[in-house]
Amino acid sequence: MMSRARHKDVDPDLQPVIAVIGNKSEQTVNDVLLKLKDVLGRKSVEDDRVLEKLKQDMHTHGILEYCSAALNYDYDNIQGGYSTAVQMAEIVSSCCVGFQPVRNKETFQNKVLPSAADNLISLAKRLADRALKEKGQAGTIRQFQKVMDFICWLLKGHNQLILQVLHSKHFEEIQLSESEDIGVISLLLLQNLIQTNSDFLMDIRHGALSGILDDIVYKLGCSSNPATGSAATKTLLLIASKNRSIAEVIPDQYEGLDALLKNDWIGKGFDPEVKQLLDVLYPGVTKGKQTQLYKHSSEERVKAACVIQAAWRSFQTRRRLKKLSKAVSTLQRSFRERRRRQEEQSQRRRAEEELRHQVLLRRQRALREFRQRQLQLLEIVPAGQVDRYLSDLELKAAVVIQKVWRGHRERRNFLQQKQALRQFKAAVTIQRAALRFLKRRRAARQTLSPWKGPKGLTDARRTELKKQVDDYIALHSRPSVSLETCRELHLRTQEMLRQHLLSRDADRRAEQHRQALLAQINTDVELLMNAPSLSDAAETASGVFLSRSAPVAARARQSHNTLLQAARYPWWRKLGDEFSDPESIPKDSLDLELETLYLGGS
Repeated sequence: MMSRARHKDVDPDLQPVIAVIGNKSEQTVNDVLLKLKDVLGRKSVEDDRVLEKLKQDMHTHGILEYCSAALNYDYDNIQGGYSTAVQMAEIVSSCCVGFQPVRNKETFQNKVLPSAADNLISLAKRLADRALKEKGQAGTIRQFQKVMDFICWLLKGHNQLILQVLHSKHFEEIQLSESEDIGVISLLLLQNLIQTNSDFLMDIRHGALSGILDDIVYKLGCSSNPATGSAATKTLLLIASKNRSIAEVIPDQYEGLDALLKNDWIGKGFDPEVKQLLDVLYPGVTKGKQTQLYKHSSEERVKAACVIQAAWRSFQTRRRLKKLSKAVSTLQRSFRERRRRQEEQSQRRRAEEELRHQVLLRRQRALREFRQRQLQLLEIVPAGQVDRYLSDLELKAAVVIQKVWRGHRERRNFLQQKQALRQFKAAVTIQRAALRFLKRRRAARQTLSPWKGPKGLTDARRTELKKQVDDYIALHSRPSVSLETCRELHLRTQEMLRQHLLSRDADRRAEQHRQALLAQINTDVELLMNAPSLSDAAETASGVFLSRSAPVAARARQSHNTLLQAARYPWWRKLGDEFSDPESIPKDSLDLELETLYLGGS
């Protein structure tokens, strides 16, 4: 009765969602997401009390817990992929912030909120790993940044979750990521949290704080990207300015940090932050020394003036005194000064190298401790799951080995068949050129003009031809005919000549077709002669044994059908020579299934 009453009090728009979440399956995520987006979109434009009641109903009936648990699903098998996961994370973050439950308040504070924070940071870790595998694709980086923004929004609304997120192993793995984009986004999250509420710096564990500081100094020492350097500098400045005790420990813990900031990050576009950080970490530096460190242009001018003055005075001294001892002392003094500067530079360089080495060792130590914790967790897992995990690793290694071997084998086969492939391409190119030439010739002869007499006859040739005609008429005298009869004979002769020209063009095309077929057959014969044997032929070389001539293919098919039909006859039918000629077998006795054999060519 109580459950019925509760379902009556719930918002009618949430009742379809409650019915769907009863089946906790990955296939229902898209359906729940679409319905929740529709409901929240309509309720967000109404009164705040309506939206708060909607969130209360979502918490009371388990919808919020379902959305939080859905963040751990494998979205590679869900429609929409990780875009669906990002939208679900947005719903979880927006519904958990700005909401004070009336019923089940302790459950919301002690169970729902910690679970939502853990699931969100776990989703961010999976997106970070996916971005590393895809080599920093923009789409995956944007999804990771959105999830980190949702985490920041949740932590701003519930400050008690900040330490839980910073102490989690997923946040530590995100910090240790090799991608600079992921590192910048994680530093921006820290900046927002410190600006909102810096009290958590007093309560954070020493190991977590050391890991954060090690990662920031490592990015300053090993990266050359201005975006990474700016984010690391601003984050370290916020930590040092908000907590003075941490600012006093940093110079002692990271020796040579001031030289690193001055030499590597001055002039990269965020000099005010670098100067402010140096003022906070090293307050004992005098104002005159700071001016000497940061104003390079004026320092260079002063040094240039000093050099000029020293050179002029030394010249005057040498010219006036003309004493060798004075020159020697001057040279010794300049040499000692130069050697002193070189020693200072070498000491500063060694300090920077030592700092980078210490940061690298701490990073390696953190990775080693993380691996050891993984091994300790792996010891707790049952033996059957360990064997399954090891078998998966062996299977992946076998797949990689097979992939490398197959690639090597295919490249070797390709090199062996390269000559045959070159000959085949050359033959195809020659055939294509010949066919194009014949097509152009046929197109040029499409238009037939009426017959005309020969052009370009000279007067002597015309006189000679007229004499031959007169001699022929004198020898073969014919009775006189009328003009109409001559015209009729002329027209008949022209018609016969036109018919002859038409038939001659058809014969020429037929002859050209026969010549092309003969060239094609000769090419196929040469390819077959140069082709490898059937025992050595690979699958890629099967095109060499196919004929593009329809008569040849038909003849081969007929012979193949004859051999197959002969193989089906009993032994006493094979004693004669009736199968020597394919035409001796009647066509109606052939098997109908053999009609599906492939025919090469057109």
